[in-house]
Amino acid sequence: MLRHVRNLGSTLLKAVTTGDWKLNRQTAQPLLLSARDDADGGHYAVGYSLDGSLAFATRVGLRCHAIVQHPSRPLALFVARRPGTESYLIDLRDGNLLQTLKSDADRHFYGHGVFHKDGKWLYATENDTRDPGRGLLGVYRFDGERLVHAGELSTHGLGPHEVSWMPDGETFVVANGGIRTEAESRVEMNLDAMEPSLVLMRRDGSLISRETLPEQMNSVRHLAIAADGTIVACQQYMGDSHDSAALLAIKRPGEAFVPFPVEEPQRQAMAQYTASVAINDAMRLVALTAPRGNRFFVWDLDSGALRLDAPLPDCAGVAAVEQGFVVTSGQGRCRLYDCRPAAIEIKPLDLPSGLWDNHLHVA
Repeated sequence: MLRHVRNLGSTLLKAVTTGDWKLNRQTAQPLLLSARDDADGGHYAVGYSLDGSLAFATRVGLRCHAIVQHPSRPLALFVARRPGTESYLIDLRDGNLLQTLKSDADRHFYGHGVFHKDGKWLYATENDTRDPGRGLLGVYRFDGERLVHAGELSTHGLGPHEVSWMPDGETFVVANGGIRTEAESRVEMNLDAMEPSLVLMRRDGSLISRETLPEQMNSVRHLAIAADGTIVACQQYMGDSHDSAALLAIKRPGEAFVPFPVEEPQRQAMAQYTASVAINDAMRLVALTAPRGNRFFVWDLDSGALRLDAPLPDCAGVAAVEQGFVVTSGQGRCRLYDCRPAAIEIKPLDLPSGLWDNHLHVA
């Protein structure tokens, strides 16, 4: 077990694979996918089994953010963190870098994307740097084994961050952060005129709905979608530290987009910033990381009852697994939160500590 990736260099550590990908993934432990740095600032796309064994650690040129898994092939795209212009198509069987996908001219990635269920199309949130912040979904299709740019769609908002699918696999959910940024910059240009929104739109780009939260400076950032169509969004508030803003919000089927019932002690503990949200469908639980507040939370999705409020230094990515949730950390150890008992049990994992990015995907 490698505790650090300092000395990986360009070495590719390969996973052992056994025939068909789908069969292998059903019989193997969950594969945890994330972006991670080494102690010298090198950037990696990594895959680890839940028991801590390393499947691959592939050196990439830019820091990545979210991971987009192909619906049927052993592939995932590690998407560049804003304002990166490269994303990396990785073979999940061995970590081989298959393609460096570059954004189109005058565009950069916002860190997220989705594959369509037919496996032929990729949609990635992007910035139009000629009109900074104008939200786009870059449209890419497979031409043989490579992704090629095929067009773009408006996200009907500014600064789109995460895009996801509704359960029908044909309706987009877009978290428009509402912030304008220029090319090669993370500096906010319009904090006094932000336009955050939650958008539902069709695959042809037509708008279904566009909803907002009461606070103009409350940037809608990350999404989790339940199998019944419940949408949960987590926010980053760009205003005063003493303001009260809904950092977790929900849109239940047929209802409006409204704040989730978070009690004031938990809201204050988030320090106006959330990083990642996940839903465990089988358990009907929602989990949230708040790295600036060094807190991890779990609630009952239906009742809103708080199940867990736990300290976790620089908690980063969260993903649902059979037992509950796995959470990574930018500074400390990764943990498994076993939500099956009435009192959630916390188990440190045999994964390297620290330097994980804010997202985690389970393949």
